Amino acid sequence: MAIQKSAPAVNGVQSFRLPDVGEGLIEAELLTWYVKPGDEIKVNQMICEIETAKAVVELPSPYAGTVRELLAEEGQTVDVGAVIITVDDGTGGSASDGGSAAAAEEDTEEREKPLVGYGEKAASTQRRARRRPAPSAPASPPVPPQPATPAPAVVAVPAAPAPASGPAGRPLAKPPVRKLAKDLGVDLAAVAPTGDGGIVTRDDVHAAAEAVLAPERTGTEPGAAQPVAVDRTARERRIPVKGVRKHTAAAMVGSAFTAPHVTEFLQVDVTKTMKAVARLRARPDFADVRVSPLLLIAKALLMAVRRHPEINATWDGDNQEIVVKNYVNLGIAAATERGLVVPNVKDADAMTLPELAAGLKQLTETARAGKTSPADMSGGTITITNVGVFGVDAGTPILNPGEAAILAFGQIRDMPWVHKGQLKIRKVTTLSLSFDHRLVDGELGSKVLRDIGTALEDPELTALAWG
Repeated sequence: MAIQKSAPAVNGVQSFRLPDVGEGLIEAELLTWYVKPGDEIKVNQMICEIETAKAVVELPSPYAGTVRELLAEEGQTVDVGAVIITVDDGTGGSASDGGSAAAAEEDTEEREKPLVGYGEKAASTQRRARRRPAPSAPASPPVPPQPATPAPAVVAVPAAPAPASGPAGRPLAKPPVRKLAKDLGVDLAAVAPTGDGGIVTRDDVHAAAEAVLAPERTGTEPGAAQPVAVDRTARERRIPVKGVRKHTAAAMVGSAFTAPHVTEFLQVDVTKTMKAVARLRARPDFADVRVSPLLLIAKALLMAVRRHPEINATWDGDNQEIVVKNYVNLGIAAATERGLVVPNVKDADAMTLPELAAGLKQLTETARAGKTSPADMSGGTITITNVGVFGVDAGTPILNPGEAAILAFGQIRDMPWVHKGQLKIRKVTTLSLSFDHRLVDGELGSKVLRDIGTALEDPELTALAWG
């Protein structure tokens, strides 16, 4: 991803503003710097990692040269448009001629064309105080040599194997793992990696945190360097609301108090669906994907949308219109280390079943790795959330903002069920459909939920009948 340059150079010092990498984002949390002052960098070299309200993104440098100053700290929330780094491209003066701080200050006052996605900063925006170099102390008279003091005895302690390093000596770890380490207070540099290629895994972080709390169980040598863990003896712990969690909280509050929610429930015998899942897993065209009940539930929802397209719509309040979408971007709610994200499979209604299975697989793997892009989270039209994976039977899901409906399905479990006039043990789940009552009335919502249930009760027959 190439980022356009932010501003003209001042005395050869280029100032790079935090761009809007999403759709109208106003801020981002700076997670990790890959560079430090004095480093030589190239154009499009990744210089930092940020977490926006939608995704974790790496930023490339639009400049080549020497890093002069980092103007934001790791863990700091930075406004879009604020200068975060200055780079000396070698075309200007020396460090004493006004330098990076002056360049950044002058650049902030300029009114050049901003990056796509954000405008000029308000005059009231506060800037973080920068560290100024301490004034040089007057020369001191020479100190007469002192008698040498014997060094204290040092006891050698076996050290843990050093983790592999990424840019600027940074330990290799995926964004969710780095966030987990940050939340637990674990220093990744002190963690021994066990993942392929020397990558620190979630288990490595949990083991490091546990090692601090119970060294007698881990066999750690006394005096060995230990990562810092959170104090679990404290009566409370505060977690800053940032990034995805902050965005999700705001979106859910807006959705709950804007769209009048109605939720309907339906218990369904999915014994035939589970048998169909088992048969699909044995087919060669599904060999490279994981076939789960979610796949057939997604297909059932897509068939119901085809029969009742008004459920796949949005409310346009400005124009007082209901906008029915002739395509389905199927959202799948995914719980990740960064919080709840809802990426979507684009044009899911046009996919074959193997294509849909591959799309769901890619979507979930990307979400769990913390690499979901803002584009993958935008443009959803209807959503599925699986609460059954948590051992829950049912719930009342809140609509993804801008969508008319969301389907939740609970755990699939053995239950007594009347089947063909006899009481038998069958595979049963509970479906919950929440919808926006401004554009979906009870009749439409009930028909959609009933069609989904019918498709799951006999997936092969409904596929033949409804296509």
